[in-house]
Amino acid sequence: MPWIHSVQCALPPHHYDQEALIAGLRKRWSEQFFNFSRIEAFHQHVLVQNRYLALPLEEYSQDQGLEFRNRVWIKVSLQLLQEAVLQLLENAALPPREIALIATTSSSGMAVPSLEARLMNLIRFSPATKRLPLFGLGCLAGVAGLNRVADYLRAYPKQAALLLSTELSSLTVQLKDFSVANLVSTGLFGDGAAAVLLVGDEHPLAKEAPLRIIEGRSEFFPDTERVMGWDVVDSGFKVVLDSSVPDVVFENFPRIVGALLGEHGLQNQDLQFYVSHPGGPKVLAAIEESLGLKNGELKLSWDSLRDYGNMSSASVLFVLRETLKQLPPKGSWGLMASMGPAFCAEVTLLRRE
Repeated sequence: MPWIHSVQCALPPHHYDQEALIAGLRKRWSEQFFNFSRIEAFHQHVLVQNRYLALPLEEYSQDQGLEFRNRVWIKVSLQLLQEAVLQLLENAALPPREIALIATTSSSGMAVPSLEARLMNLIRFSPATKRLPLFGLGCLAGVAGLNRVADYLRAYPKQAALLLSTELSSLTVQLKDFSVANLVSTGLFGDGAAAVLLVGDEHPLAKEAPLRIIEGRSEFFPDTERVMGWDVVDSGFKVVLDSSVPDVVFENFPRIVGALLGEHGLQNQDLQFYVSHPGGPKVLAAIEESLGLKNGELKLSWDSLRDYGNMSSASVLFVLRETLKQLPPKGSWGLMASMGPAFCAEVTLLRRE
C-alpha cells in the first residue's frame, strides 16, 4: 500500500485580511448596492479572516476577460508549483529525476500543454516522467488526486510520484454578477498551491513515511450537475453554487464513510484523526453533525478556512500538511475527505505507521 511521505505548500505574496477585501469590494460595488451591509454579512458568515491572492487587490477592479485571467493563472501557478516542488524534493533529499509520475489538478484555469509539462521545463525531471493532468474535479481533486496516484503506486511499488494542486480561485471573481453564489464566493475563495510526495511500498523513502493510504473510495451522485461547478463565460469562470450543498453532505456522508470503514471492520469511533476539505462553515458543520463529531476533530480544517479561505483542491492538502505535524500514535486510523462538482465525494482511509 502506498505512503504519503510529505507535503509542501506555497502561497502568492499578496496577503489581505477580510476587512481589506470587504473595503475593496465596497469601493467597486457601492453604487450597485444601496445597502452594502448585505455583502459584509456574507463575508462575516463564511468565517474567513485572511486570504492570499494571485494579484494585488487593486487589479481585481479591472474588467478583465478569460484570456487575461488564464494567462495570470498559468504564470502564478507555475511560480507557486516550482517553489513547492523544489522545497518538497530538497527536504526529502530526492532528485527530481527519481519522480516517475506527476499528477496535477486545478479547476481555476486551463493550459495546453498542461501545467506539469511546463513545469518539466523549469525543474530537471526525467524526460520519461509520466504525466497525469486532472481538470474539472474542483474541491474534490485534493483527495481524488491522492487516490489516483495511490492506484498507480500500487502497480509500481518501487516508484515515487507527485500530486500537485494549484488553485487561483480569486481569478474567477465576477464583478457584474450579483447572485448569492457569487457574493458568497467573493468572501470565501482564496489562492494557494500544494505538492505531495507519495512513494510505493518498496521505495526507500517508505521507511520514513508517516502515513499509509489503505484504500480510497469514490461516490457519484446522479443528476447533481448544478449543485457546484463553473460556467465558462467570456469574462472567465462563473461560479455555480447551490444552497443545498450542506444538505447533500449531511444526508450522504455517513453512508459513504460507513461503507469504507465497514470493509475494514472499523466504525466511526475507531478514527483518531480527520483531514477534511474546509469547503465552508456550513459544510464543515454538516460533516461534524452527520458523523457525531463534538470534540474539535475538524479543528485543523476550521483553522485552514480561517487563515486561507477555500482554496478548492489545494485546501485539503494544506490541512494534510498540518495533520502531519501532529499525528496521533502509531496504529491510529484516519479519514481524508473532500467533495466537489458533479456532485461527488472522495474519501480515503489512512493509517499512522
